[in-house]
Amino acid sequence: MADLIAQGVGAEHRWRRPLPLREPIVLGRSAGEWSASWDLQISRRHAELLWDGRRLQVRKLPEAKNPIFFHGRPTSECRLLPEEHFVIGQTSFLLVEQPWMVERDLPPPEHEHQYSLQDLAAVSFRNPDRRIEVLSRLPEALSQAVSDEDMCVRLVSMLLAGLPRADTAAAAVLAAPTEQTATSVSRSPSADSAQAEGVDRPMEEFPLSGAIRALYWDSRLAGSAPFRPSQRLIREAVLRRRTLLHLWRGGGESDRLFTDTGQYDWAFCTPILPEGLPPWVIYLAGRFAPAAYSAEESPPWELREDIKFTELAGAMVGSLRRMRRLERQQAILSQFFSPLVLKNLGGEAPDRLLEPQETEASVLFCDLRGFSRRSEQESKNLRDLLDRVSQALGVMTRHILEEGGVVGDYQGDAALGFWGWPVVWDDMVERTCRAALAIRQQFQTAAQNPQSPLAGFQVGIGIAAGRAVAGRIGPPEQAKVTVFGPVVNLAARLESMTKIFHAPILLDSAMAEAVRRKVPPAVARVRRVAVVRPYGMDSSLEIAELLPPADQYPLLSDDQIRLYETGLDAFLAGRWQEAYQCLHQLPAEDQVADFLTAFITQQNRQPPPQWDGVIPIQSK
Repeated sequence: MADLIAQGVGAEHRWRRPLPLREPIVLGRSAGEWSASWDLQISRRHAELLWDGRRLQVRKLPEAKNPIFFHGRPTSECRLLPEEHFVIGQTSFLLVEQPWMVERDLPPPEHEHQYSLQDLAAVSFRNPDRRIEVLSRLPEALSQAVSDEDMCVRLVSMLLAGLPRADTAAAAVLAAPTEQTATSVSRSPSADSAQAEGVDRPMEEFPLSGAIRALYWDSRLAGSAPFRPSQRLIREAVLRRRTLLHLWRGGGESDRLFTDTGQYDWAFCTPILPEGLPPWVIYLAGRFAPAAYSAEESPPWELREDIKFTELAGAMVGSLRRMRRLERQQAILSQFFSPLVLKNLGGEAPDRLLEPQETEASVLFCDLRGFSRRSEQESKNLRDLLDRVSQALGVMTRHILEEGGVVGDYQGDAALGFWGWPVVWDDMVERTCRAALAIRQQFQTAAQNPQSPLAGFQVGIGIAAGRAVAGRIGPPEQAKVTVFGPVVNLAARLESMTKIFHAPILLDSAMAEAVRRKVPPAVARVRRVAVVRPYGMDSSLEIAELLPPADQYPLLSDDQIRLYETGLDAFLAGRWQEAYQCLHQLPAEDQVADFLTAFITQQNRQPPPQWDGVIPIQSK
């Protein structure tokens, strides 16, 4: 495998990318992951590159302004072998073949040191200007990263810039998933004490649950020797949850062979362990200058400074990863829930939060009336009609969300909302009523204004309460949240019956009883309407109407509601003359009373034989 290393004027203006085999790529100042955005002498799209497995072909694109320099001469096309480079502007591009592999069988370290935050607190930077300058720029550089990979590129570049000594050979960010990581917080005291004492344990005791992956790595000593991070060191650092330093320069024959071929004789690993996220590690390796260190000495002060610097950088990365996780969770949840719901959810992980669960729910099904007629009238202007329908659905959605509900689905020109998940509201019934009445009021107000985009539309709303399952369904890329159960079908049935009874909002008996018990009359009122047998069902159902408070809906006073229900009781008992007289005392505008009156009239004011009080509904 071959890599291309870009290096600009600044130490941090650097990246290392693996070249795809026989796949052309574009290099430029604005070329995605192959961008050298720091160099204004590089065009937005400057050169096309193709790696054939042996050579890298570089071809200048027609829109590029400045030449490509190869072996010190300008050219429009060149072919590179590994260890050769070309230059554009002030940036050098080096081709290397330097593989990396996690090495399981490296020689055991001659010395091992572990560092806690308390240990590093005593370490001071003897020449702090350079390190502080890099650390001050690190948060901004990391926050501008567009992906985890980009974050790792920036981090490694800044680390190499902040560790200026020439003996630093390589820096990497690795993903190191282990089985033990998930349970390390609850390890036994004996295991903790063994770690604290530095007791060596078999490699198999805490096996890796997945392969260690190099998220990004780079080396100052570009060459053919592979980068060989130690699996032992990575594993131990993650399990101990602290920086671990291994020193191999002990004088043994195997160690000398290792340091000669591996290009380094020290390495340390700093774990980045944000809660709830896969562990990362920062791995740095290098080689001491001649006579700079002997096995009897403690690690040089400069190396301890490097460890402290890396710990600070790792803490920033951990904080940024946590913040990005929260942002991702917020983005996922905001697709489904209103800010009111999100505020009450806390920081729970979306996967756990969105998992379907059984709950007591109130379900609101709201359908738009007048769409079919309008689509015929405006067949030559369907785009405008679609915009108006979208605004109508927006009204339904807004009032459901404002009351802490969840929009579970859209079915054509209808919306499904529900309460009871993921937040269980104490005033769930009242919230459902307020949402339904607000939708009804906005459409009734719009009907009085011919210029309103909602003019000509009405709504029917069915509300039912009961046991349901709510949660996320579908694959992650097309997931939605919704609610399942008989209560959903019941709400849809009630909505369809609003057309028959000319009642804007109908409730089932469970919801009606909950409204009577839990919702003050200043918010909503209820009147029983009838007992029906819906189309296609064998069982009967008592339905009720949800009404605004008396001061907002003077058409029906509380006394008139009681009069209607007195007439309904007489109707159910078969005393139809009494029922007819009660219903005739109600306002002529009360179309619900008109339905019962018409039904009695159609039967010649006499209940049919074996009357059970149930009105059969002949259509959906």
